[in-house]
Amino acid sequence: MSKNADQIDRAILRALQRDGSMSQRDLAEVVGLSQNACWRRLKGLNECGLLMGTTARVDRRQLGLDLVVFVMLRTRHHSAEWLQTFRRHVLTIPEVVDFHRIGGDYDYQLKVVTEDMTGYDRVYQRLIDGIELDSVTSYFAMETIAEGRPLPL
Repeated sequence: MSKNADQIDRAILRALQRDGSMSQRDLAEVVGLSQNACWRRLKGLNECGLLMGTTARVDRRQLGLDLVVFVMLRTRHHSAEWLQTFRRHVLTIPEVVDFHRIGGDYDYQLKVVTEDMTGYDRVYQRLIDGIELDSVTSYFAMETIAEGRPLPL
């Protein structure tokens, strides 16, 4: 179903990306289905993994999480064992909110969200602790123009 999502499935996903707390009744009305048909669609979207639960978007700035850092990593190690260890290590750092293996001049990109430079330094020290990296380059966001935008469906 995931690659064959039809226009109704996409309409459901668009609506839920805008407001994941929408009642099933309201969702059915928005996409033009009965409540039972909408429920069946939601069940199918969940079962095939296209819809992955419901989360709340939180305003990080109101919590004092004012620093966003994009961390570019390069390594000389590319074995499956090293990669598994590295992934486990990075995923223990809660300030890392996005983590990608990338192509190009760097091997990995992290998005780190923390309160300030001291907080980032703690993340940095934890990141490099016990993991051999060739280089770590940090880019500090000066302004957030758009964040957490919905997928283009």
